Amino acid sequence: MHKYSVYILKCADSTLYTGITNELYRRLDEHENGRNPQCYTFNRRPAQLVFHQDFHFVQQAIAFEKQVKGWSRKKKEALIAGEIDLLKILATCTNESHHSNKKGI
Repeated sequence: MHKYSVYILKCADSTLYTGITNELYRRLDEHENGRNPQCYTFNRRPAQLVFHQDFHFVQQAIAFEKQVKGWSRKKKEALIAGEIDLLKILATCTNESHHSNKKGI
């Protein structure tokens, strides 16, 4: 059975890069050695692995990567730190138009 990894790198400019691979250490080597000048991390090296999670099914990994890419930096930092309770708080919608935030309607 294959293994797929979703990973987050912290780049030299402090930005966070989220990616997916089926060979984590090969992919990290590619980032570190700058094999692709078009890659986001190419001009932001060195990049440090700060999070990874493994999946058995590629569909699960792709869905998780897309989800994380849509998150705010604060949510990504909570994931990296393993702060699951904070992650849940940050996931709560605080927009006034959200049904749970409407008063007296």
